[in-house]
Amino acid sequence: MPNANTTKLALESSLKKLMQSKKIDKITISDLTSDCGISRMSFYYHFKDIYELVEWICIEDGKRALQGKKTYETWQEGIYQIFEAVMENKAFIINVYHCIGREKIETYLYKLTYDLIVNVVEEKALKTPLLPGDKAFIAEFYKFGFVGVMLDWISHGMKEDYGELVKRLGILLRGTIPHSIQNFADTKDR
Repeated sequence: MPNANTTKLALESSLKKLMQSKKIDKITISDLTSDCGISRMSFYYHFKDIYELVEWICIEDGKRALQGKKTYETWQEGIYQIFEAVMENKAFIINVYHCIGREKIETYLYKLTYDLIVNVVEEKALKTPLLPGDKAFIAEFYKFGFVGVMLDWISHGMKEDYGELVKRLGILLRGTIPHSIQNFADTKDR
């Protein structure tokens, strides 16, 4: 019997393949299990429904996309890799965005982006008296900006060059995270 990860990856591959030609709400468990050659029982052993599989796929794709790019020096590369992962899975993302809802994609992107940004904030705030709530607030603020840009890009069909978007984000944000941290740290001294 294949291990759990092999089965999940097979289901992921089948779902993405099927979503190239079908809307997610038209794909059945039988379609999936027939396509990847596993039993319905195996599917239900791992996931309660297709939407839980979609959530798992989003999380796994996100982990693969970031690959540890969560430092101040590499955050722009991390954002680029998130865009790249979304583009590589364009049919999947567009299908989920339109059939399941923007909220699913939004939640996935918020988690992924927050994980990246909070690490950058933690790194830059090491020698400051910043409170955990202030660090989280700064990370949340930047998270919403990144995800807003990405959702706008997705809603417009992912036509704009994401490399250019990431470059523009880099220009826009150059030095702003350390500056935000310093602003919060300065208010703690008064």
